[in-house]
Amino acid sequence: MDIRNEFLQFFQNKGHEIYPSMPLVPNDATLLFTNAGMVQFKDIFTGIVPRPSIPRATSSQLCMRAGGKHNDLENVGYTARHHTLFEMLGNFSFGDYFKEEAILFAWEFVTKNLGFKPKDLYISVHEKDDEAVKLWEKFVPVDRIKKMGDKDNFWQMGDSGPCGPCSEIYIDQGEKHFKGSEDYFGGEGDRFLEIWNLVFMQYERSNDGVLSPLPKPSIDTGMGLERVQALLEHKLNNFDSSLFAPLMEEISELTSLDYASEFKPSFRVVADHARAVAFLLAQGVHFNKEGRGYVLRRILRRALRHGYLMGLKEAFLYKVVGVVCEQFANTHAYLKESKEMVMKECFEEEERFLETLESGMELFNLSLKHLNENKIFDGKIAFKLYDTFGFPLDLTNDMLRSHGVRVDMQGFENCMQEQVKRSKASWKGKQNNADFSAILNAYAPNEFVGYETTECSAKVLGFFDSGFKEITEANPNQEVWVLLEKTPFYAEGGGAIGDKGALFKDNEEAAIVLDTKNFFGLNFSLLEIKKALKKGDQVIAQVSDERFEIAKHHSATHLLQSALREVLGSHVSQAGSLVESKRLRFDFSHAKALNDEELEKVEDLVNAQIFKHLNSHVEHMPLNQAKDKGALALFSEKYAENVRVVSFKEASIELCGGIHVENTGLI
Repeated sequence: MDIRNEFLQFFQNKGHEIYPSMPLVPNDATLLFTNAGMVQFKDIFTGIVPRPSIPRATSSQLCMRAGGKHNDLENVGYTARHHTLFEMLGNFSFGDYFKEEAILFAWEFVTKNLGFKPKDLYISVHEKDDEAVKLWEKFVPVDRIKKMGDKDNFWQMGDSGPCGPCSEIYIDQGEKHFKGSEDYFGGEGDRFLEIWNLVFMQYERSNDGVLSPLPKPSIDTGMGLERVQALLEHKLNNFDSSLFAPLMEEISELTSLDYASEFKPSFRVVADHARAVAFLLAQGVHFNKEGRGYVLRRILRRALRHGYLMGLKEAFLYKVVGVVCEQFANTHAYLKESKEMVMKECFEEEERFLETLESGMELFNLSLKHLNENKIFDGKIAFKLYDTFGFPLDLTNDMLRSHGVRVDMQGFENCMQEQVKRSKASWKGKQNNADFSAILNAYAPNEFVGYETTECSAKVLGFFDSGFKEITEANPNQEVWVLLEKTPFYAEGGGAIGDKGALFKDNEEAAIVLDTKNFFGLNFSLLEIKKALKKGDQVIAQVSDERFEIAKHHSATHLLQSALREVLGSHVSQAGSLVESKRLRFDFSHAKALNDEELEKVEDLVNAQIFKHLNSHVEHMPLNQAKDKGALALFSEKYAENVRVVSFKEASIELCGGIHVENTGLI
């Protein structure tokens, strides 16, 4: 059974819109990786953006749980169900259906589509959710429904915001396989396995902890694809299912070992980590000393250590990664397109670590022989392994696990603090504490007219200070944000900086526009006030001449990306860019630096398209139609149901909301 397709089609037939898996790197500074299916709908659940025209959604979301709040890395290989990368099947309701339909849909899919026997299914509910109990009693005897407390059956997004009770479906895997004292429903054993979590978002928690009913309760569910696959195949471990079979076969061939041998945990670690490495590299994450890139490096090095245990002393993981790319080529085409680049980058990182792995293992083994009687591993040695030999701390802990030994963390931290060489992780970001929900409730999205004109008359809807608290007037020498009823100023996006310009009142310059940004669908311009202005004033908004120079560089980036893909391969994708009036910078993914010949080819291709004087063409169309036409999209961007497509005849076609020249000859 194709579980993914079965699930998506089931909910599509129930009126749900199918959403593609969002990138593993979310557009959310509070998250290291996308770790749940609801992440791409977070702004809808919190009311920051309006709910879609179809208030029901379903998806099969790639998730990463390695690093950050949700970190399963240390458990991978040693448990039956932990993964760094997995797919989460989910259905969502944005103020549409609630508990009754969610329970009905889940029960129907589990018993009819998946074919699980009702007698094997058990249900957990929140201890105060009597409504859910009554709904479940239609399908399950009351003695198979267990009430649990907040720790197990209450979900919340954060310290405040939407939250609510949840209900989980469990399956009894059979008494004959599990004889432990904790193998009862509600115990810590593995006999009763959770397969689906239904979250009933019915409350809003205030900053002081008070719960208030939501006017339109919502549904958020999640079910692990790998877990379901194993259950359908009557496997007690996810890694024993057919999903992992091609990887186990490759590892067995590389090591000349049998998966059923004593090295079974190492097989599982390598298989799991190869999947994570393949997807992260293909989506533009690169090996680094910090942030997401360092998590990627830790995953690879942990896999190499387990390969080392199985006798692999040379680079090997890149071959397993290649199998991952082939295995998922039909469902994630970008893996096939970037296979060569992904394997090459993986190989080069392996080679770097293998240079120090042998020496590091010698130091580790020597230190292990001289442990103190408390079985505590010297923190200074752990730090030396980290700093000199490139052994992440969790790798050292993993090696110590089988010896029942732990690292002296205080000693390790002391060494780390003394060094102070590592910079702060790039993903951490700043959180904006502005209450945008209040602004969104007060103001509808303002109209952007900048595609048609660089000047317009507009009414001032409001002024806001640096913390986005509304103020009624703006006085000379103040810096404030302004929200205009309509605006010609393009907001920063897609690498292009925001428009600058001026506001005029009574034929006098009243404010200089320093920058323009979009926050949750509203275009705000940052002003330096020259003449007093107040809410309700009518002004003339005028974009500066820099707009044309920025447009030239923006169009040039499109031609550049197209040329790079033609010269280097279709795996090339934009990882970042900066488009200003005097220059452009284009970041992209490739296994090595360009040589002189490649640079010359790219330059010649771009210049050739400029000299052809190609006209730009803008269309609006559904996202799927745009992708079918070959329009390039950014992994890091969220796209609406309908998108804007910018093309320069056969030279380039991309999803883009930016400003461009009318003809490449103007570049």
